[in-house]
Amino acid sequence: MSIQQELKDRVLALEETSFPALALEVFQFQAAQNPVYQEYLRHLRISPTQVKTVAQIPYLPLEFFKTHPVLSTPVSSPLIFASSGTTGQVTSQHYVADPAFYDQISEQIFERFYGPLQDFHILALLPSYLERSNSSLVHMVRHFVEKNQSDYSGFYLHNTDELLERLRALQPDRQRKVLLIGVTFALLDLAETADLSFLEDMPQLIIMETGGMKGRRQELLREEVHQLLTKAFHVPVIHSEYGMTELLSQGYSFGEGLFHLPPSLQISLRDVNDPFTYYSRNEPSRRSGGLNVIDLANIDSCSFLETKDLGSYGPEANSFRVLGRFDNSDIRGCNLMVL
Repeated sequence: MSIQQELKDRVLALEETSFPALALEVFQFQAAQNPVYQEYLRHLRISPTQVKTVAQIPYLPLEFFKTHPVLSTPVSSPLIFASSGTTGQVTSQHYVADPAFYDQISEQIFERFYGPLQDFHILALLPSYLERSNSSLVHMVRHFVEKNQSDYSGFYLHNTDELLERLRALQPDRQRKVLLIGVTFALLDLAETADLSFLEDMPQLIIMETGGMKGRRQELLREEVHQLLTKAFHVPVIHSEYGMTELLSQGYSFGEGLFHLPPSLQISLRDVNDPFTYYSRNEPSRRSGGLNVIDLANIDSCSFLETKDLGSYGPEANSFRVLGRFDNSDIRGCNLMVL
């Protein structure tokens, strides 16, 4: 068994208490095997042998995914996920050496929070993502649709009439939950143009937004978006997914914009002016900061990433909120609206 496969097996079996030890092992592996990360550490004048705790691990800025293949496992023909962007914009590319592992970890995380995929009908309203062939979100949802064995599950680009017919057909079905997962602007468009009164008696319906306005609509506060959607779809809360091109793990919110993370994913906050100053959860005066992410599922690329998201710690361990984006960062389709 390769060291990569051994590490992946341990990620799948991971408990929160064993996260620090495994994170340090993954760091040592990637510091030795990932040329981009290795060079970054060299420029920081950090020797891997000096890193003894998770707090000492440096985070690789996401910008490197725009300019370099970030790989710890050489592969001749990797699956490449690319972030969305406007014409002419340089986008991130995540070289995925093991797509089957991405399917496995994303399925495990979803079922950890929501239960078996077979308990769902999944309707995906993802027009901006379906127009691209290299979306990690579409790849994940397509795997979910294939695994949940429902004749009603499927994708919808602009055929919202068919989507509404499918929802009406599922309205009396109480055997399975119905997950409508959609990009935010498309859910808002549907809410404004369709008669959704038949959803008043559909307690099994879950609405999940993936973020992203992409210049399609006026930017709104998250609270405003969720208020509009809860009223239109007759649901008590709006669920959300936190993911990005450069990650293989996801976080999920069951409402109010509070995200919960699986064992493979942890976040920390950094000072917005000094990326090497970190805020701990024990510092109540620190209300927000830049989000650093450790995704141990990124065995084959890099697990330690400095994002351009702004966030704050949540009330529970391994929970957090997304507050927006750094002012000077590119607009990304998978990101959540600025508060």
